Order: sequence, then structure tokens, then C-alpha cells
Amino acid sequence: MPYICLHCGKEVKSLDKFIRCTYCGYRVLAKKRSQLAVTVSTD
Repeated sequence: MPYICLHCGKEVKSLDKFIRCTYCGYRVLAKKRSQLAVTVSTD
């Protein structure tokens, strides 16, 4: 499951034992959201 670093914005593919960005070392990561748009009816 891909994650995105909230500091540098790069995608981190896999997480090992340490939860850190492999590029900048930042420890706060977020799950990448899908690109699908959801339409909701208001009836």
C-alpha cells in the first residue's frame, strides 16, 4: 500500500520496521487516496 510523505510529498512504496520517509526522514506519512471521484445523489 503506497504512502505519501507529508513533508516532501514523495510516494513511499513499502514500510519496513521504521515508519519514515526514505527520502527526507520525516516520520509523518499518509495513505495515498484513490483517484476515483464519487458522485452522491441528494434526493
